[in-house]
Amino acid sequence: MEREITLPAAEEMVRQFRVGDILYLTGKLFTARDEAHHLMLDRKTKGEEIPFDPAQMALFHCGPVVKKEGTGWRVIAAGPTTSIRMELFEDRFLADFGTKIVIGKGGMGDKTQAVLEKTGAVYTHYTGGAGALAAKAIERIEEVLWLDELGMPEAVWIFQVNRFGPLLVTMDSAGGNLYSELAKTIDRNKEKIHARIQE
Repeated sequence: MEREITLPAAEEMVRQFRVGDILYLTGKLFTARDEAHHLMLDRKTKGEEIPFDPAQMALFHCGPVVKKEGTGWRVIAAGPTTSIRMELFEDRFLADFGTKIVIGKGGMGDKTQAVLEKTGAVYTHYTGGAGALAAKAIERIEEVLWLDELGMPEAVWIFQVNRFGPLLVTMDSAGGNLYSELAKTIDRNKEKIHARIQE
């Protein structure tokens, strides 16, 4: 099913999303890679405030290419980062900050799957190598946080987007996981190929 989503997305709605759904997002996304996850979780542990509400936005595993223009910035490309890098701490991040839609590539592991089911969130896949296409859906940069501390790719960039997508739901809150299903299919096909070779 194809869905047009205006952020923020309520848990009740996101729990209805299923593997195979196509999403187009309008609203705010924030980027966060490894270092941003660490920084935000550390601040949370220390009781320090985060200067935006992650629960009101989608999380984008992305280190954008951004160009300074006058007093502002322009996004040149915004392709997804391989998400499995965040598996060590994504479960805690989603539980602590309440984000309901994660965007990345390549899928995530069992810990993330468990927290998606617990919190009513989904993981969505954006095509790798399409960073320039993604940039076209970014209307403006709302804010950049921790740029001096983390550097351009690791900083948190908050984007206002219009019909950002297509995003394929590949892990849902009902236990659906496209990657697990693909792995089973690959194993079955490998067995068939091995059987033919041995004939």
